[in-house]
Amino acid sequence: MASTNDLKNGMVLKLEGGQLWSVVEFQHVKPGKGPAFVRTKLKNVLSGKVVDKTFNAGVKVETATVDKRDMQFSYMDGDYFVFMDMETYDQLHIDRKVVGDAANFLVEGFEATVAQHEGEVLFVELPAAVELTVQETEPGVQGDRSTGGTKPATLETGHQINVPLFITTGEKIKVDTRTSDYLGRVNS
Repeated sequence: MASTNDLKNGMVLKLEGGQLWSVVEFQHVKPGKGPAFVRTKLKNVLSGKVVDKTFNAGVKVETATVDKRDMQFSYMDGDYFVFMDMETYDQLHIDRKVVGDAANFLVEGFEATVAQHEGEVLFVELPAAVELTVQETEPGVQGDRSTGGTKPATLETGHQINVPLFITTGEKIKVDTRTSDYLGRVNS
């Protein structure tokens, strides 16, 4: 149990019939009149649904114990992603549905944070940016400048994003895992 005054971003709460909700953001509000309260934005850990919820200040809320471990993506096994615990070398098979959008950026050897609660995998969290190789993109046209237009490019994972016109096939680029945005070239 924790008080609403102790809330932190990333904390996982157990609310409404045992559902797990992650705190995305919170704000303590002390109005001029009336009791203080805490305004939160919560994300359902399993469905990804985001809701706004207000708690009275000082109210006790149940927290969930979430075990977050750094694991390395090893290989695909049908519809399952196989991750290896870096400390124990145990392998964990995670369903594609649980991996979600992170699948767009996973290459063998990449490290990710795997969150579990009571033995059940909740989600796979990637770093904010990853480095991937452009597998295929059309060549830029003469007269293209380094600023301005974009073109589609297929990454080594098969995911497609828009890149600037000067990017060529085989180049290593940095990609934002939250928005699929191109962030820049990787200088080797």
